[in-house]
Amino acid sequence: MVFRISIALVALLVLTAGIAPGPFNDVVQLGLSNIVRSTGWLYLLVVFITLSFLMYLAFGRFGSLRIGGEDAEPDFSNASWMSMLFAAGMGIGLVFWGAAEPISHFVKPPEGLAPQSMEAARASMRYAFFHWGLHPWAIYALIGLAMAWFQFNRNGRGQISDLLQPLIGARHRGWMGTVVNVAAVVATAIGVATTLGFGTIQIAAGMERVFGLRASIPLQLTIIAVAFVMYMASTTSGVHRGIKWLSNINLALAALLLALVLVLGPTGFIFDTFTTTIGSYLNQLVTMSLRMSPFSGSTWVADWTIFYWAWWIAWAPFVGSFIARVSRGRSIREFVLGVVIAPSVLGFLWFSVFGGTALWSQIFGHVDLAQALGNGYETVLFTMFDSLPLPTVLSVMALVLLIIFFVTSADSAVLVLASMSTDEAGDPPLSRRMTWGVAIALIAGVLLLAGGLEALQGMITIAALPFALLMLLVMWSLYRVLDMEYALQRRRAQRARRMMDAWIEREIAAQEETRDEAVRAP
Repeated sequence: MVFRISIALVALLVLTAGIAPGPFNDVVQLGLSNIVRSTGWLYLLVVFITLSFLMYLAFGRFGSLRIGGEDAEPDFSNASWMSMLFAAGMGIGLVFWGAAEPISHFVKPPEGLAPQSMEAARASMRYAFFHWGLHPWAIYALIGLAMAWFQFNRNGRGQISDLLQPLIGARHRGWMGTVVNVAAVVATAIGVATTLGFGTIQIAAGMERVFGLRASIPLQLTIIAVAFVMYMASTTSGVHRGIKWLSNINLALAALLLALVLVLGPTGFIFDTFTTTIGSYLNQLVTMSLRMSPFSGSTWVADWTIFYWAWWIAWAPFVGSFIARVSRGRSIREFVLGVVIAPSVLGFLWFSVFGGTALWSQIFGHVDLAQALGNGYETVLFTMFDSLPLPTVLSVMALVLLIIFFVTSADSAVLVLASMSTDEAGDPPLSRRMTWGVAIALIAGVLLLAGGLEALQGMITIAALPFALLMLLVMWSLYRVLDMEYALQRRRAQRARRMMDAWIEREIAAQEETRDEAVRAP
């Protein structure tokens, strides 16, 4: 039922956007403005509560509880685990926005700052850290931890509705659970398609820069078609082969590109930017987390922060499901540190290298990235490479990285969407994976036809609203089951200590009796 309804809704979306792209985009933008005006604060509050809740789980009394049971062991090494988290969670987005977002904030800064000022430069990096740091990974970690716990510790099916079983009882398998699962699947499909749309736009821009091809709609649709073949081939090989191998290759290539830009670019400036921004980010974390602009009427928070939070929330069922599949055997503390803290630090380093280099190039006149920004976000990265040695080599590496990130994100998404729309636990059938592979390719294509980035951003914000409310229920439900498990383990430990104490007492008594008999013996 979940599969049929979800596919029907996705088909309706594709058909509507394909037949009437202009009116479709108008409706999307109207819905977006209404949601931001009336419920924008809700996104900020839910995400801040999520981060606080995850920190409580990691450093509180539940930290030692283990996914899969007390004796469970991890299925993957730390390196493979981290590479899969990074590739599925943010890889293609980091490449797209790594240089473009700081430059955009520098040209059109938040908080009423003067454009292209030193204050704007500092704020641009701070907000890049904010948008790609602890908050998004906390969203992923919440859903991932909840799905892993219910699947491996409570024999769940791997569906979102299972997370509400402590609150709604057996209705999580009835109509109420079906509604929840359909909403999660559709939101995930739109979120994944949005990210693939961003990737398609930048891959086309890279091919225009490297090979001279015009970054037109036909080229973008061709990229989606070729990528479809690649990610379906990877998906059919499973998590332990294609997805794992591609993720490891991708992380190595990303590290190489990062190192090259760090060495060829303004190395000292980059490290200065990293340390300065970390300090200001941590210092203003709470203020940025809850900042709206009711007095100025500025749309900056809606255009950036609320869009990002909605994007991460829409991606949370997909990334959370994937994280759950690869995180069995981790303690809650290890899980939170591995899913929230470690990838955030890697993201900070990425933005310091690419964003710092972009700002350095713009501020000190090496290349005009503000002008490149006017031609589209996707052009900023490749224009930035012109200010460094070996620009063609860097552009080719970035292009290959984008393609592999595209494939790893899509193959993971196909596997997760098929699992979320299947009642049985375990790997879903190939036919269902094929269906979802076609579906997300079609969504990405029609959203690009309907209005490019504007339609993509609008759809993701609208689709994420129901799931933002659902996250509050998930936190309540997860707390209840962890509290029960903690109490159960405490009773087991107390019983074991009592049994040990009784055994020790018996042993002491036996030894004393033996000694007394030896003393009485002639």
